[in-house]
Amino acid sequence: MMSEHPLSLSTRMIDSGVADTPPNRITHELSELADGVAVVESFSHVIAIDSGDGLVLFDTSSAPTGKAVAASLRRWSDEPVNTIVFTHGHLDHVGGSRVFAAEAAERSRPRPRVIGQARIPARFERYQATSGYNQTINLRQFGGAAAAERRDKPFLPPGTLWPDVVYEDELREQIGELDVELHHCLGETDDHTWTWLPDHDMICAGDQFIWNFPNCGNPQKVQRYPVEWAESLRAMAALDAELFVPAHGLPITGRDRIRQCLEIVATTLETLVSQVIEAMNSGAALDDIVQSVSVPADTLALPYLRPLYDEPEFVIRNIWRLYGGWWDGNPARLKPPSDHAIGLELVALAGGTDPLIERALELSSTGEHRVACQLIELAVAAEPESHAVHEARSAIYGARRGAESSLMAKGIFLSAKADSDAVVTGEVPNTNMVLNLGD
Repeated sequence: MMSEHPLSLSTRMIDSGVADTPPNRITHELSELADGVAVVESFSHVIAIDSGDGLVLFDTSSAPTGKAVAASLRRWSDEPVNTIVFTHGHLDHVGGSRVFAAEAAERSRPRPRVIGQARIPARFERYQATSGYNQTINLRQFGGAAAAERRDKPFLPPGTLWPDVVYEDELREQIGELDVELHHCLGETDDHTWTWLPDHDMICAGDQFIWNFPNCGNPQKVQRYPVEWAESLRAMAALDAELFVPAHGLPITGRDRIRQCLEIVATTLETLVSQVIEAMNSGAALDDIVQSVSVPADTLALPYLRPLYDEPEFVIRNIWRLYGGWWDGNPARLKPPSDHAIGLELVALAGGTDPLIERALELSSTGEHRVACQLIELAVAAEPESHAVHEARSAIYGARRGAESSLMAKGIFLSAKADSDAVVTGEVPNTNMVLNLGD
């Protein structure tokens, strides 16, 4: 049974202001958006355009989903893939490229040409150099734990295609009968591309718009760029496109509707940046800024700005890192003692770990999760093998995960719970639900 057409769904959600069904769908179904233009909704999406000289694809989805995407695409068109454009180098966008390379080889067709921004090769090299680290943080972020058997596997999937053509700022090409204008921007990554397709009055946006609060503060990953992100959204809005297709979430149709969405997200990012910088200029420390700067609740309730992946607090911390470095302004944390030393000191003052456990559980039960987690972490630091401590820690992080909205926070807290469960049971944490993405 086919899902509701994505353009119909996005129109209803944006016009009503209500997300009555998840907009980020992973169905592997293909929907035609215009004559010769289609999207396969996956993780990430693949956008296909018939150029008159083969297909042009924007992204290739991930290594695990690439085959399903290709099968869906081939039910729509059997034209060879002429060109693949990587919107950026995250693995859920490039990992499926090996499927299309293998398909071309099986059919004795030329391998698709790959275009990407000039920083993508450096990203791939970084993934190779930090493969174990990236496996660890992704396992944690997406609901698993840092299993050694995953860290030993290459993070960049073998066979992933590297760009054949790279560009710096802009690239204009004609592929068959299709005019393509590629634009580099900073945002979620430093190697991002958004594309204007004048023949179809269409923008391919990559991850600059994801039907969630912008992924501009991921706590485990490299720097994001909120100012330039907003600038790219305003540049896209100025083109007055009729069709807007992101790499996650629903495509959008209608010039006014597209412009409205882009301008609201841009304004939200710009306001966060200006508020954080104003506070920094006044001499505020990071903790003061986190407690005082926020995004209005009605903004976060918009169907395309809900904090279900990233969230404003993480973006605030990322803005601080961008403009202020890693030190948070508290002098005690410039060169702090080890967690173990602080844990031992507090346990000695409290008369053992039992008072810490009791108080942490009490705070957790009343919803004071931040302080509860701090206390239980100090108990763990003092007695890292204690089953009693880890039983309490598991309960506390299980409760905290349930109270969070963003996937990033939920994943980290679930990982903490799983690690404590493993100490108590001696079993390896389950990592089967993990998706392999880039940073």
